[in-house]
Amino acid sequence: MDRNSIIGFVLLVALGAGYIFWNNHEQKLYLEQKHADSVAMAANRKPVTPLPQQAAVADSASRVVDSTLPAAFRGSESLVTLSNGELSLQFSTKGGYPVQASLDSFKTYSGGQLSIFKGNKGNKLSFSVPVNGKTLLTDQLYFTPQISALPDGGKQLRMTATVANGQSIVLDYALPAKGYMMTANLRLIGLQQDLSGIQNIPVSWHTEVLHTEKDLKNERMNMQVHYRMKDGDHDYFTVSRTPTKSLDQPVQWMAVRSHFFSSVLIADEGFKTGSFDGKEPADTNIVATNASGFTIPVKASNDFSFGFRWYMGPNDYKVLKSYKIDMEEMIPLGFGIFFFVKYISKWMIIPIFDILSRFISSFGLIIICLTLIIRLFTSFFTYKSYLSSAKMRVLKPELDELRAKYGDNQQQMGMEQMKLYRTAGVNPLGGCLPMLLQMPFLLAVYYFIPTAIQLRQSHFLWSKDLSTYDSILNLGFNIPFYGDHVSLFTLLMTASSLFLAVYNKNMTAGAPGANDANAQMLKYMPYIMPILFLGWFNSMASGLTFYYTFSNLVSILQQFIIQKFVINEEKIHRKIQENRNKPASTSKWQQRLEEMQKAQAQKLKQKK
Repeated sequence: MDRNSIIGFVLLVALGAGYIFWNNHEQKLYLEQKHADSVAMAANRKPVTPLPQQAAVADSASRVVDSTLPAAFRGSESLVTLSNGELSLQFSTKGGYPVQASLDSFKTYSGGQLSIFKGNKGNKLSFSVPVNGKTLLTDQLYFTPQISALPDGGKQLRMTATVANGQSIVLDYALPAKGYMMTANLRLIGLQQDLSGIQNIPVSWHTEVLHTEKDLKNERMNMQVHYRMKDGDHDYFTVSRTPTKSLDQPVQWMAVRSHFFSSVLIADEGFKTGSFDGKEPADTNIVATNASGFTIPVKASNDFSFGFRWYMGPNDYKVLKSYKIDMEEMIPLGFGIFFFVKYISKWMIIPIFDILSRFISSFGLIIICLTLIIRLFTSFFTYKSYLSSAKMRVLKPELDELRAKYGDNQQQMGMEQMKLYRTAGVNPLGGCLPMLLQMPFLLAVYYFIPTAIQLRQSHFLWSKDLSTYDSILNLGFNIPFYGDHVSLFTLLMTASSLFLAVYNKNMTAGAPGANDANAQMLKYMPYIMPILFLGWFNSMASGLTFYYTFSNLVSILQQFIIQKFVINEEKIHRKIQENRNKPASTSKWQQRLEEMQKAQAQKLKQKK
């Protein structure tokens, strides 16, 4: 690795680190501005007239029930279960909505049953329906359940609340024989006169996201509200940064997304407006709460119907993509100035990962195979980088002569150095460009592995879960910029990076014996960066730190093979001598650079 390669490496690392800090800062400012805009919009809105108070309903044995009231006001609460082996739902007859959604194929980090939400407070869906001059909240009504079988093997649940003679509110739910997407439908029967006086029906959706993973802090960092507008535009907000937002345009779907699971409401014809209000409670069993609001456009009808779907399942890229409504965009595979790397994941890394998963059961071995495939795919760039390093090593004696001859005259030194490169046919940026072309693949893996639900609770070596950090020692106290634990994979990643830097030391043309102060400083950069990343990656997914560790080992082996058995420096030296005997071609970039150097040298001469 020559001096230019080191410069390129340092610039790339600095670019990556700088982008991360810059993006966090810019995103914070951006979200604060969006929050301020939403507050301003809310302030400019007309105040909402309070809904008429609903008549009191007897819901316990200690109260007297008026038998003359319609069934919706004098029922009793019970639970109804629908299950297809993947998704198990419990519905409350009071409100007619699901109060528990459990995923049968998943467990919490502690080994318990995994529920996306659970309990009457865990999830609530309510429609504000006008009935006979009053507004009834469906979560306060009692529904009569009726279960029937579907032709595909699934089950249908019909919830009926009779609010008056010939007037009823019906909620239909259909759970297919397989999958996590439930279809639903709201029907308002016999309410044409009431609906003729309004334009929208307000909907409120409250949900609590339960703590299911190892690291609550990381869960809250990944806690987001995603939404897709009816025009196809997709956006999201992190609850810890932007807890509230109002959407005054039609919304197709809104999702409450945790690290690995989501609950998504999808309107067939779109919600007219939407909003959300997220909070991080003090309760450590709850990641966050979210109160969303929607409005449904209404057309006066004696049998009004509003269709919607409800996804309650994992953030699996293939599963989300199969519904063809862009829900896979909830998985962060690349954003900001590095948005393009998500296409590397979509078109290369995810397909390879899926193919390997069919034949290999250990995801640790899959990461090893994935690493080898990526390194093989980028081997041409690696070879070009090492070839450039070899050329620079061949030219090192002549560069040392130039340094000794021109000393501190940097202007003349630069001109003579460019002349040497040109006559020898060597590109001084030959080591930077190949490294730059490899960077998107490193970033694609950086985004992909922490989001891959397949790695969740997957064991490998000493790591019990490749989707979160491995810990060989819990410190019991927190070290700033490091954490409260020791990750062995992160230590191995750092050690292998330092070893690679030491291995490259003697291969660097401008390092040993160079009197250039910048070159002396650059010698230490490959040692500093791994130390800085030690704290950054300590709380990262162990699958990611294992990938970088193994990738470093492959780099060491790859470099050894290329330099010992592929690259012949004597042959390179002969080729350089042949190039010198040919007419030197000068690119426009080199011409401009030489002109700038000559102009600077002339100005310096005139000044003296």
